[in-house]
Amino acid sequence: MALFTNQATLTYNDNVINSNIVTGEIVQVLSVTKNALSETYERGRTITYIINIVNSSDADFTDLTVTDNLGSYAFNTSNLVPLTYVDRSVRYFIKGDLQTAPTVASASPLTITGITVPANGNATVVYSATVNEFAPLDGETQITNTVTVSGRGLSSPVTAEETVTLETGPILSITKAVCPLSVPENGTLTYTFVIRNNGFTEAAAADNLVVRDTFDPILNITGVTLNGTALTPTTDYTYNAETGEFATVAGAITVPAATFVRDAESGAYSVTPGSAILTVTGTI
Repeated sequence: MALFTNQATLTYNDNVINSNIVTGEIVQVLSVTKNALSETYERGRTITYIINIVNSSDADFTDLTVTDNLGSYAFNTSNLVPLTYVDRSVRYFIKGDLQTAPTVASASPLTITGITVPANGNATVVYSATVNEFAPLDGETQITNTVTVSGRGLSSPVTAEETVTLETGPILSITKAVCPLSVPENGTLTYTFVIRNNGFTEAAAADNLVVRDTFDPILNITGVTLNGTALTPTTDYTYNAETGEFATVAGAITVPAATFVRDAESGAYSVTPGSAILTVTGTI
């Protein structure tokens, strides 16, 4: 809501008479909300944002501009932007019906033009952004970005913000390799499993990590190691030599947390994942 005042003057024969002061109120009829489909973030994750604009008046609002600062924050003498708009991801709906994609006038700050919100109706703008190397990993581990709706017919812009926080707990991935790629009958080969942790919390024994695989052709296992240390059958892993089914015992594998450093000048974070290497060697 915005108040306005006004006063008239009357002049005659070199006299100036002021009227009383009248006060009015401009009632805001356009509102905006913003929601992220993910409550947390990690490097490389794509987050979808939903902007809902509601018009409670009897007149259309046309040619509005939606601007998102993509979480911009101050660092040293400049601003860093922790989110990168995903090109061509914007979608635009009026009363739930998909419309022609609006114009993206700028990717950072994200600026979307030509938005119409019908009388007593709503418009929804949906877009995605990817978490980049400037997303905070220490201090205030959150991204708060603000959307602003401005344009003709509005006495002042309307805004909304959404906050996502850094993902806690381990964030694991696994890759598998075999060496050699060509092996003769009754030859020896090694399967190598690399488990990476991109989270800043260790994957501990209590997290019950288990690696399972079914070796085909069936492997006559001669050795299993974790980070170069031999594992013990039954205690650390199980193997069915008839079916080829292999599994580590829950908790036998742990993976250290990722680490990071921040460039003091650019503000960019460099992340080194924690890792554990499991090898299974045998003959076929």
